[in-house]
Amino acid sequence: MSIIEELASKARVSVPEGLDVDQWVAEYNNIFAGLIVDECLNQCYNNGMNDSLYEGQLKAAGYIEQHFGIDNEQ
Repeated sequence: MSIIEELASKARVSVPEGLDVDQWVAEYNNIFAGLIVDECLNQCYNNGMNDSLYEGQLKAAGYIEQHFGIDNEQ
């Protein structure tokens, strides 16, 4: 199973019960998108800590957080 499929599955089970179809789709999309952004940030913050690109990865993570309005003090 790919990471995208895993995130989609995680999003599906995270949607609250009792929503109509439109609400369910909106909530699913929001959760799924959030999981993808979190996965991207985790890659920026947790990979390559000892290589020459790590400073750029941290800047990229900051740009992603700023773009999506995420207040993340890691």
